[in-house]
Amino acid sequence: MEQRACDLALYVIESRGTVRSAAKKFGISKSTVHKDLSERLPAFNRGLYLQVKQVLEENKAQRHIRGGLATRRKYKGE
Repeated sequence: MEQRACDLALYVIESRGTVRSAAKKFGISKSTVHKDLSERLPAFNRGLYLQVKQVLEENKAQRHIRGGLATRRKYKGE
């Protein structure tokens, strides 16, 4: 589990990816990704946790914009 959490964190940091994209890439649920990154990772790698937390907070701040763009594409047929 520790290795998976580190792998997830590195993926999110390097790709600036979302929880959803990490879950898809690793074939696990979004809940598992979130639990690994927010609960398990800080217990054994605080520095990595702080880096991934910054990326996830950025993504959270931008999600309303991405949702709006997705809706726009849906109704414009793109």
